[in-house]
Amino acid sequence: MKKILLLWIICLGMIAQVEAQVKTALQPLDVFDMEYVTEPSISPDGSKVVYVRNFKDIMTDRDYSNLWIVNSDGSQNRPITQGNQRDYAPVWSHDGTKLAFLSNQQDDKTKLFVHYFDTQTSVALTNSAVPPGSVSWSYDNQILAFTQFVPSTPKSLLNIPSKPAGADWNAAPIYIDEMVYRRDGAGYVKPGNRQIFTIGLAGGTARQWTSDDHNYGSPVWSKDGKSLFFSANLRENAEFEPANSEIYQLNLTDGSIKALTNRFGPDSGPVLSPDGKKIAYTGNNDTFQGYQVTHLYVMNNDGSGVKNLTEDLDRDASNPQWDANGQGIYFQYDEFGDTKVGYVALTGKVRTIVDGLGGLDLGRPYNSGTYSVSANNKIAFTEGGPEHPADLAIWSNGTKTRITRLNDDLFSYRKIGQTEELWWESSFDGKRIQGWIVTPPDFDPSKKYPFILEIHGGPFAMYGPSFAYEIQAYAAAGYVVLYTNPRGSTGYGQEFGNSIHHDYPNHDYEDLMSGVDAVIEKGYIDTDNLFVTGGSGGGVLTAWIIGKTDRFKAAVVAKPVINWYSFVLHADNPVFFTKYWFGAKPWEDVEYYHRRSPISLVGNVKTPTMLLTGENDYRTPISESEQYYAALKLQGVESAMVRIPNASHGLVNRPSMLLGKNAAILSWFNHYRDKK
Repeated sequence: MKKILLLWIICLGMIAQVEAQVKTALQPLDVFDMEYVTEPSISPDGSKVVYVRNFKDIMTDRDYSNLWIVNSDGSQNRPITQGNQRDYAPVWSHDGTKLAFLSNQQDDKTKLFVHYFDTQTSVALTNSAVPPGSVSWSYDNQILAFTQFVPSTPKSLLNIPSKPAGADWNAAPIYIDEMVYRRDGAGYVKPGNRQIFTIGLAGGTARQWTSDDHNYGSPVWSKDGKSLFFSANLRENAEFEPANSEIYQLNLTDGSIKALTNRFGPDSGPVLSPDGKKIAYTGNNDTFQGYQVTHLYVMNNDGSGVKNLTEDLDRDASNPQWDANGQGIYFQYDEFGDTKVGYVALTGKVRTIVDGLGGLDLGRPYNSGTYSVSANNKIAFTEGGPEHPADLAIWSNGTKTRITRLNDDLFSYRKIGQTEELWWESSFDGKRIQGWIVTPPDFDPSKKYPFILEIHGGPFAMYGPSFAYEIQAYAAAGYVVLYTNPRGSTGYGQEFGNSIHHDYPNHDYEDLMSGVDAVIEKGYIDTDNLFVTGGSGGGVLTAWIIGKTDRFKAAVVAKPVINWYSFVLHADNPVFFTKYWFGAKPWEDVEYYHRRSPISLVGNVKTPTMLLTGENDYRTPISESEQYYAALKLQGVESAMVRIPNASHGLVNRPSMLLGKNAAILSWFNHYRDKK
C-alpha cells in the first residue's frame, strides 16, 4: 500500500511539473509585468554600467524606474535605488567616482541628485518646483550644468475689473498671443522659458546664467571650465522658423553668448572632443522638405573648420560620442528597420560597429535604441529584438554580450508569436518595401488565419524587428499581423523618405496593399477576415485605405488626421506643418488640402470603422476623429468612437491607456471576425 501511495505521489509531482512547464499565450494584463532597460551609462574606465530599469505597478497604474549597476562582465547586477519612484538620466563624473541623476524619490518634486560610490549615499542638490533638464559635469568633477524651466509673469492686454472681496466669480479669462500655445503631452504652454544653470556639489542655490525669452538646449562644459556650449534658436523669429537652431558658447566670465554656427537649418547636440579643441554636432541645410537627412559635423571649438563627416552616408546620424583619442566619433543611425552604432574617422571613413539596438517602445515596433561609450571604447547599449523588450548589452573588441534578461520570468510561461521579415515590390512603381509578419503562437501554415495590417505613424518614422506588446497581443488573439515601412519611412535614405513630400497620403496606399497581397500569397490567410488599423500617420492611412477599398472586414482609425485644413490650424505646431508638409497655407490652396484629406473619400467608405483618440491629444486633436465619426454616421456606415480620458497623443500617460487601446481594437475586430 505504501509503495502504491508513493507511486501516486511521484506521478502527481511529475504531472505538476509538466503543467508548470506548459506555456500559454500572452494575456492583456501581462503588460504590467514587462520591464525594459533605458539610458545605459558606462563608467569612464568601462568596468561598470549604470542603467535605468523600467517597470509598472498594476495598483497605481503608473510607470516607475530605478537605477541599477552591473559589472561589464555581467556580474554583481544590483540596484542603486529602489521603490515606486522615477529615477533616470544617470551621468558619470569624469573620474568615475560619482553619478548625477534625476529622481522624485523624496517627494513629488523631481530633483538633481549626486550618488557617491565610496559611501553609497545619494544627496539632493536642487529643490525646485520644476525638474532640471539633462546634466553635464565640469572636467574637475565639482560643478554641474543643466537647464530648468523658469516661469514668467503672463502677459495680457486685458483690463478686467477685480472681483469684489468674497465674491464667487469664474476663473479669470486667459490671454494668449503666442504662435505655439499648447503642446501635446504638456498641455497649454505656461509662460516662461528653459534657462541654463550651474550648481556645485555643496548644493545651495543654483546660479542662473540666462534669463531671456528663449529656450536653451542642454549645456556641455569646455575643457577649461570657463564656458558652456549649447544649441538653441535665439533668433527673434524663432516661433516662425522653429528648426533654425545654432551652436553657441556661453562665456562664464562675463555671461556673453557667441554663435559658433550660422546657417539656415538645425544645428544641435554639441559634444566636446577629449582634448577640448573640437566640437561634434548634428544638423542639415534646411530646404523645407518633409524629410531631410541629418548629418554629423565637426568643427573647431571657435566655430571654424566645419566639416560634414557623413556626407556620403544617406542615413540620419544622431547621438555623437567621441572616441578616447579624439580621432573619430561614434554615432547611431537607422537602416532597414535596424538601429546601429557607427564610427566615422575625422577623415570621413564610416564603418558599422554594432547593430541590434532597440526595444525602447513597448507598445508598437518602432525600432529605437541608445548607447554609451567608455574611454577604452567599450559600448553599453539597449539590445532589442522580436523576442524581448530592451535589455542591456555590452560590445567589446568585436564581441557582443547580452547582460540582462529582465523578462525571462514572464516568458518562461508565456509564448509569443514569431516574427518573419518580408520584402515586396510596390504595384505603383516597383519600389522595394520592407515589412514583418508576426504569426500566432503554435502557428500552423496549413490553416487559415484572420489578418491585421498595422500601420506606423510619423509618417517619417521606422518600424523594425522589435518586441511590441500591441502586435503580440494581436497574435495571441489568433491573428497574423503585418507591419511595414512604406515609402516615407526613415532608414532607407532621403529619396525613399522624401518620396511622400507634399504627396501624402497617396502611393503609400499601393505599398501597403502590395504587402497585404504578398502575405496572402503565402496561403495561410483567411481573405474573408482582413482587418486594418494604425495610429497617427497610420490613422491617416487607415482612413485613406477604407476610402479606396472595401476589402477589409473592419477598421480602427486611431488618433488620425482626417481634414488637413482643420488639422494644421488646430494641432500644436501650425508653422511646422504648413511650411514643411504643404508649402502653402490652407486658404492659399484649398483644393490641394482637401485632395490629400481622408474626408474627401468618406463617401466611398463601407467598412465598419471605429475611431480611437485621447481626449487630451494636441498633436492630432480629437476634433479630427469627431469630424470623421459624424461623416461616417451621416453616410450610414457602422461606426463607433472610443475616447481615452486624460490621454495625449502617445496614449502612454499611464499603462492602462496602452492596455485599453489594444483591448478596444481587438474588441472591434473580434466583433466582426467571421461575421457574415
